[in-house]
Amino acid sequence: MLNFSRTNRSILAEWWWTVDRLLLSFVIGLALVGLVFSMAASPLIAVKLGLDDFYFVKRQGVFFLIGSCLMVGISLFDARQLRRISLFAVFSGFGLMVYTLFYGREIKGALRWIEIFGFSFQPSEFVKPFFIVLSAWFFVEGLKRTGIPAVPLAIALLSIFLFLLIQQPDIGQAILVLFVWGGLFFMADMTLLWIIVLFGICVSGGISAYLFVPHVNVRINSFLDPSSSGNYQVGKALESVKRGGWLGRGPGEGKVKDLLPDSHTDFIFAVTAEEFGIVVCLGLLSVFCFIVLRILFFASRQKDPFARFVVAGLAIMFGFQAFINMGVNLALLPAKGMTLPFISAGGSSMLSNFLAMGMILGLTRHHARTD
Repeated sequence: MLNFSRTNRSILAEWWWTVDRLLLSFVIGLALVGLVFSMAASPLIAVKLGLDDFYFVKRQGVFFLIGSCLMVGISLFDARQLRRISLFAVFSGFGLMVYTLFYGREIKGALRWIEIFGFSFQPSEFVKPFFIVLSAWFFVEGLKRTGIPAVPLAIALLSIFLFLLIQQPDIGQAILVLFVWGGLFFMADMTLLWIIVLFGICVSGGISAYLFVPHVNVRINSFLDPSSSGNYQVGKALESVKRGGWLGRGPGEGKVKDLLPDSHTDFIFAVTAEEFGIVVCLGLLSVFCFIVLRILFFASRQKDPFARFVVAGLAIMFGFQAFINMGVNLALLPAKGMTLPFISAGGSSMLSNFLAMGMILGLTRHHARTD
């Protein structure tokens, strides 16, 4: 039996009394709520694929247990250890992303997954939190030491990641990564010249993607013309939100999951709205807002610049990903194939988010070392 009394000097006991238990509770609670919503959204998809009714629920439960352990494990690392493991993880992840382009599993025209022991594994999801740590490290070192080419190194790191994401292609993740990186660069007191240059690059990149990447062109055109056939899933998702009303049609009574192949992943928010109502969705939105604001509050209190940058960057990643998913479900943004953190089915996404939360919990512990 675990003993978490204050007299216990074990690693886990010390962790328990120094970690932010309120944030921890909300993260675990959010992931458990995701299991409940998965029970509503995924059985029909599993049956269509010839799987056990609760295949995705059981799978998500397994990743919940693994992710919880990963979160606790990485929250035990100090800042120096986190930097070292991030350096290894990022470049190992880049290697796996290159491998995926040649030997990965293609799903809906995208090469993002590789098979490991029967599970689909998305390397880019695991790179994201470690990429933020490494980028934060470069920016902080640039602020501390003028002789270090921190900005060119950070730009090179970003360029490699974006190039690999676009090759898959995964434009949604590329936008998310670029947004978070830009937030870190802003925190590092970027000059007006850099703002102009990077803004020009982003605008030209967006125009090029629209002109030369077919599926980006289709999604943007579909967003601008809601009546087009390419807007089918988003249209059905918005319709289900309207049908759910304030209190929903009841668990299992939704119809959108019969029509959407991605109802258990990208459009689980729409399934939740139809079956549990707008009130529950607003509650879910409030939980996301609370988690992000609490993390940003802790970031603002960090005396060490590295911890402040990492915690803020991970908060931006978590919050912006949730914003994109909900925005797509409500037809406020073009479809991007982005999961809702801890809610959507998807092992790689869940483990990545648990890793990110573990880093946040570790760097914000009462006595966290930042040397």
